[in-house]
Amino acid sequence: MSVLYLLIPLSILIAVIALGAFLWAVHRGQFDDLDGPAYRAMLDDDPPGPRRSGRAVSVDEAKDPDNRGNTI
Repeated sequence: MSVLYLLIPLSILIAVIALGAFLWAVHRGQFDDLDGPAYRAMLDDDPPGPRRSGRAVSVDEAKDPDNRGNTI
């Protein structure tokens, strides 16, 4: 029973710290744009697939560009 005298104030202190961290994050703007990072992850600026001189390259040619029978 005496351990409750320690655990109850400690749990209240942890809850106050968590609430303070949440309010600090809200004040700093951490939750302003929740959808933007998800859309930026889906946008890719690289061209799709390996290209050589403006034409699409086959999978075998991409693995062995010199056609020597070696794989990368």
